[in-house]
Amino acid sequence: MKRNVGDGSSAGRLVTAAFGLLFVALAVAVVVVSDRSIGPLMAAAVLGILGVDAMVSACRGKRSLLSRIGPLP
Repeated sequence: MKRNVGDGSSAGRLVTAAFGLLFVALAVAVVVVSDRSIGPLMAAAVLGILGVDAMVSACRGKRSLLSRIGPLP
């Protein structure tokens, strides 16, 4: 199995978990601040799913969906 740089390292897993927690917190903030229309709720759902996936992936030591997107500008 080919491993990418940073996979399995405790520092990389900690950073991934922190980003996951940040995305979940952003999802909660969007729900609290929004007017409960469909657009913000869908955006919050996407942020929440990506955040939870990042935290679970950090616990399992696998790549998250956020890391598969690639380097963002």
